[in-house]
Amino acid sequence: MHVDHVGIATEDAAELAALYEELLDAPVVHEEAFQGMRVVFCEFENGYFELLEPAEDDTTIGRYLEQNGGGIHHVAVETDDIEGALDTARDLGVRRLDDDPRPGAWGHEVAFLHPKDTGGVLVEFVQH
Repeated sequence: MHVDHVGIATEDAAELAALYEELLDAPVVHEEAFQGMRVVFCEFENGYFELLEPAEDDTTIGRYLEQNGGGIHHVAVETDDIEGALDTARDLGVRRLDDDPRPGAWGHEVAFLHPKDTGGVLVEFVQH
């Protein structure tokens, strides 16, 4: 496994993407509307920043921004076997927010683990 991306909650994905492109040489390689969000991926040599902007009222990201402000929302780890990764989490007593993989942005399968069991970090498994 390796870190695939870091999810970042923001009020303005376009503005933040423009900054990251100039500042970090991380160009936008994918954009989409997904589950009430505008999602923008900025690419590095070894992964992505996934910028998450609420596009509708009362979304998970919108509520996150209201409670926490902008910043790191989650860390995604790529796996070739998302079901096996979920089984390992279960075997280790780590609570899963998703018992089964579900569709994620960019057509990937994803599943999240409970941050109270992962050191306060919302961990996402992602399978391309």
